Amino acid sequence: MSGTTTAGSGSSRTASGPWRNWAGNVTSRPVREVSPASAEELAEAVRRAAEDGLRVKTVGTGHSFTAIAATDGVLIRPGLLTGIRRIDREAMTVTVESGTSLKRLNVALAREGLSLTNMGDIMEQTVAGAVSTGTHGTGRDSASIAAQIRALELVTADGQLLTCSEKENPEVFAAARIGLGALGVVTAITFAVEPVFLLTAREEPMSFDRVTSEFDALHAENEHFEFYWFPHTDNCNTKRNNRSAGPAAPPGRISGWVEDELLSNGVFQLACSLGRAVPPVVPALAKVSSRALSARTYTDIPYKVFTSPRRVRFVEMEYALPREAAVAALREVKAMVERSPLKVSFPVEVRTAPADDIALSTAEGRETAYIAVHLYKGTPHRAYFTAVERIMTAHGGRPHWGKLHTRDAAYFSEVYPRFAEFTALRDRLDPDRLFANDHLRRILGD
Repeated sequence: MSGTTTAGSGSSRTASGPWRNWAGNVTSRPVREVSPASAEELAEAVRRAAEDGLRVKTVGTGHSFTAIAATDGVLIRPGLLTGIRRIDREAMTVTVESGTSLKRLNVALAREGLSLTNMGDIMEQTVAGAVSTGTHGTGRDSASIAAQIRALELVTADGQLLTCSEKENPEVFAAARIGLGALGVVTAITFAVEPVFLLTAREEPMSFDRVTSEFDALHAENEHFEFYWFPHTDNCNTKRNNRSAGPAAPPGRISGWVEDELLSNGVFQLACSLGRAVPPVVPALAKVSSRALSARTYTDIPYKVFTSPRRVRFVEMEYALPREAAVAALREVKAMVERSPLKVSFPVEVRTAPADDIALSTAEGRETAYIAVHLYKGTPHRAYFTAVERIMTAHGGRPHWGKLHTRDAAYFSEVYPRFAEFTALRDRLDPDRLFANDHLRRILGD
């Protein structure tokens, strides 16, 4: 096939070059790219790929650090599958096309006086990409974005459009909310929403010893608690988000810009670049960076509090641990960094989630804490990530599906009680592995 063909208002064309993810660490070369404008066009693209003997993957904004979306077959870009289909105020749900960005969804919901209950800290991802990899924020009682799904629509390997909910195809719904792109292509998602509310954020520097010794209390006393530890220091920055009666008091325009853009992005970018070029200066830079952010309190609608701009590019690994193991594991990470020659320029992030009931959710069946490690793009990461991964797996950790790790199907079958349930469903929905790639072969088996 050559050139571009248009079916309806979507398009199919020979891929013009390689696809790269956001961090630049994954590249793939699809044979062709398809941009369907409807679920029907997408189903037709899937049927045609099967006839041509080509595998199919969908890519959102490429925020996954793994090769979960890489393909040498047909790459589906959902850029035309965007927008809100309907808002049901009686059921308090919103149905949204799969290629819609979380930012666009949040802005549209706020305009309607509505909000998601919880979300992660980045808004750039498509809704389907975010839920398929188990994207989450932090919460004592409110879980990942996928846990807020009430129904979803899926194109399966035979080109059929399947609607799934607790009542319709419930066994598919139980798994497909975090489906890893292995069960089909998500075309629409219905989320639970609630009337928009205000959150008061309290950001405060705290010592490592204080945060870790008070972690259980800080988790119990706040609806949303998270903190960052700066390696090579004893300094942490904590953030507590709780519902508020108001009034709204967003960060001042100048002070907000100083904290969120100048310090968290601009100065941090320079520090990371310098640290990558001259690793011995990293500990000194960490001490300065960890003291640059001051205490502040502000109140705003949820997405403006939960999310923040992330302009400094990095690679990341994150593990979900039983919550009671988090402090011990973090202390082991700190001790490991201190006795090693590693120079770590990025803070370590700690968040929590309640147990949920999604087959391959990192929080399935257990109260969870997340420990995420990052390194600036282009910095050799293998030694650091390998050492951290050794600690996390010793605690029965489950890696985030969209972030770097070296685990395989044998490991996952041990840490996910419902792993066999998921792979059996995959065998039924995609027996010929139309949606497979090398990465899925490793993590799910074949």
